[in-house]
Amino acid sequence: MSVVPFTLYSRSYCHLCEDMRLALLALQRPGERFEVRVIDVDADPQLVARFDELVPVLFGDPAGPELCHYFLDPAAARGWADACSAVTA
Repeated sequence: MSVVPFTLYSRSYCHLCEDMRLALLALQRPGERFEVRVIDVDADPQLVARFDELVPVLFGDPAGPELCHYFLDPAAARGWADACSAVTA
């Protein structure tokens, strides 16, 4: 099984954040599992300064470029998942 990491910068009271997480999980294909690390931006002043009004923000690699914010970009998320699956195949 291929495990695909994602990092979702979120807020506990944010319905868009939960919508993005659920939409992301719906993109999983048989034989792959999305591992979504959810980080509450309000727990860290530096994250609030960086992401504040952009949440939810989705990354494949937190050190890499943002995949999307506000709403899921299925093509960007699927592209990341396919790239990760190709590496582990």
